[in-house]
Amino acid sequence: MSDVYEGRRQIYVVDDDPIVREVLSIILRKEGYDVICFADGAALLAAGNKKLPACILLDIDIPGPSGIEVLKKLRASKCTVPVFIISGKGDIPTAVEAINCGAVDFIEKPFRGSDVVARLRAELAGDPSRQPAASDICPTFECLTVRENEVLKLCVEGASSKEISAKLNISFRTVEDHRSNIIRKLGVRNTAEMVLKAMSMAPARMSAAS
Repeated sequence: MSDVYEGRRQIYVVDDDPIVREVLSIILRKEGYDVICFADGAALLAAGNKKLPACILLDIDIPGPSGIEVLKKLRASKCTVPVFIISGKGDIPTAVEAINCGAVDFIEKPFRGSDVVARLRAELAGDPSRQPAASDICPTFECLTVRENEVLKLCVEGASSKEISAKLNISFRTVEDHRSNIIRKLGVRNTAEMVLKAMSMAPARMSAAS
């Protein structure tokens, strides 16, 4: 893909579900965006000589190359356009892999249209609130117990609840209880958002929590 932006109002939506494509198109066009849809990643990558959109909404489970594989190819080609990964599986390893591969956000299905629009606006406007200030980091971590910090650190490393259970020698149910408490204390709605918020904070702080 050419690394030249077509305009700040054009958005690519990549999803094999026609209903999802239609819903996102309606939502985004209502907000004034120009939406171009693709049914799979190959179609998106084939648009290589066209100018880039403001951002890409990319489903992870699509025919052919997965969303993660497409994302890797985009980044390998030096494409810097913001990519939002969409997935019906908000598991920890998937969220961590998406962010490590260069996604700017992870949107879990089912999603609310207003939430998608708010995230896009924040990213396109360069909203600094998406990256917590240093002064915000300590209070957030201080609200967690030592064990919760340990669980959070392992979540950010991509460990599943079963793996965390084995590493910390605690029951699977206890891990799930800690994860629920972390989600509540960090003010997020699910595991994917928990990982995203933690990863946006200082890595040094995460290391110190171990």
